[in-house]
Amino acid sequence: MKTLILVGKAITLCAWLLMLYNLFIPIGDDISQLLSLLLLLTVVMHCVQLLIFHRLFNPLLSLGKADYGAVLLFGVFSLLDYRQRVLANMVNP
Repeated sequence: MKTLILVGKAITLCAWLLMLYNLFIPIGDDISQLLSLLLLLTVVMHCVQLLIFHRLFNPLLSLGKADYGAVLLFGVFSLLDYRQRVLANMVNP
């Protein structure tokens, strides 16, 4: 599972870089519009995931700004990572 999370984070980071690159240097008309729409959708979804993260994990873990930044950047893959941490804390208190 740890490998899946790391691979997912790497792919997510590449997607962010591609979408942000497209903002400054458009990659053709149709592709550029699609990537801009995907960027908007990604930002909205990661903000929703941030709210979920705060509601679920704030009572269970002490969270800092870096934790919230990781969720904004990596989305569901960070949520899975924090889920594993919580489960590990429950098994080994």
